[in-house]
Amino acid sequence: MAESGSRRSPVKALLDQGREGQQVSVEGWVRTRRGSKECTFLEINDGSCLANLQVVVDAQHEQFAIAEQATTGSSVIVTGTLVSSPGKGQRVELQAGSIDLLQAADGDYPIQKKRHSFEYLRSIAHLRVRSNTFGAVARVRSVLFFAVHEFFQQRGFVYLQAPMITASDAEGAGDMFQVTTLEPQSGEAVDWSKDFFGKKVNLTVSGQLEAELFAHAFHDIYTFGPTFRAENSNTSRHAAEFWMCEPEIGFADLDDNRRLAEDFLRFFIQAGLERCPEDLAFFDQRIEQGLLAKLNKILESDFETITYTEAVRLLEASGENFEFPVSWGHDLQSEHERYLTEKKIGRPTFVVDYPKEIKAFYMRLNDDGKTVAAMDLLVPGVGEIVGGSQREERMDHLQARMKEFGVPEDEYWWYLDLRRYGSVPHSGFGIGFERVLMYITGLSNIRDVIPFPRTPGNVAF
Repeated sequence: MAESGSRRSPVKALLDQGREGQQVSVEGWVRTRRGSKECTFLEINDGSCLANLQVVVDAQHEQFAIAEQATTGSSVIVTGTLVSSPGKGQRVELQAGSIDLLQAADGDYPIQKKRHSFEYLRSIAHLRVRSNTFGAVARVRSVLFFAVHEFFQQRGFVYLQAPMITASDAEGAGDMFQVTTLEPQSGEAVDWSKDFFGKKVNLTVSGQLEAELFAHAFHDIYTFGPTFRAENSNTSRHAAEFWMCEPEIGFADLDDNRRLAEDFLRFFIQAGLERCPEDLAFFDQRIEQGLLAKLNKILESDFETITYTEAVRLLEASGENFEFPVSWGHDLQSEHERYLTEKKIGRPTFVVDYPKEIKAFYMRLNDDGKTVAAMDLLVPGVGEIVGGSQREERMDHLQARMKEFGVPEDEYWWYLDLRRYGSVPHSGFGIGFERVLMYITGLSNIRDVIPFPRTPGNVAF
């Protein structure tokens, strides 16, 4: 069952394919130990799957005393023979031959066989991955991380590693982490020319502007990397560091962009269902009942498309007592988005053509002069999960929009050059990897789908 060049047999492979009489070696950690005078049972997990492999150590075994020292959390290597298991829920178990107790965990090992709160587990993020929930999260995250690349590579997209240090603000919100080597001087104006890069720079909030540059050479590209927001928001949906996937397609309008976003979300969900069935079944049972039905419904649904103006009309006519009033010209809130997808339309919905005042300067102005070719994909249970737009490819229109937003042309000369040298219609969108991971796992806090979350006041581990 071990891969070529490896001396271990993953627990998942043994449970799925192991044969009675097979000699194997298992390396892992003890989840639980129970026993009697006749024998001791060790539940071993190596992270390859949710299930444990039961190891049986007879009382007559010369290393029986060692097995009894293997407390929860201890690291072991066990060799032996696979035998048919009389217990429920497992096909085979391991009859111990030799036991190597690498280290017996101290008796205060913090992850015992009981329910721990997510708040408590966040305080021990260096160990929480050994729990069922966070082990499952880590496996799903790994699989879906690869699925991002798989989706775009299958379609011939070029992968761009966008810079993490930038002098540009793609979002225009100003909530950016400053990067500097200068020592702070109280009360003195900062001379940025003396800084490492010779000007004021920050950690990136988006790789979109660089993606647009590459789309004008490669047609279809995507970025996928960490982004940073210095937004002091301590909510379940916000983190200071998270991963964004941002495809950009050349010679493409908003409809092309919308179709790509729909295909991507379907592929992403399908990959999770097909490749992580055991983990998603666990989430369906323990985290969000009905999760699998929710995800399958997305795959079975026809996606709807409405304009922002139509969305406002539906909301105004709903009779709902929203916390945030609805009016044309204001951004839709989560409660509005969820009403549309869960109560009114009942399936994933693209909302397009937003008022120009509430969207970024680079979005293409529509012919009505009031709206831009922007889109948000809303899904039941969350609201917005994808945001994107067709970019403004016309020089005069882009310059006018930059002036409206106070964006200095001299700092974005390279961005304007795209409109001078072979400009084409192009579109793109951004999707927060952790936001989608929350949706697929049913977990309600972004801190629980990031291995080591960075949030206001917290940079532990």
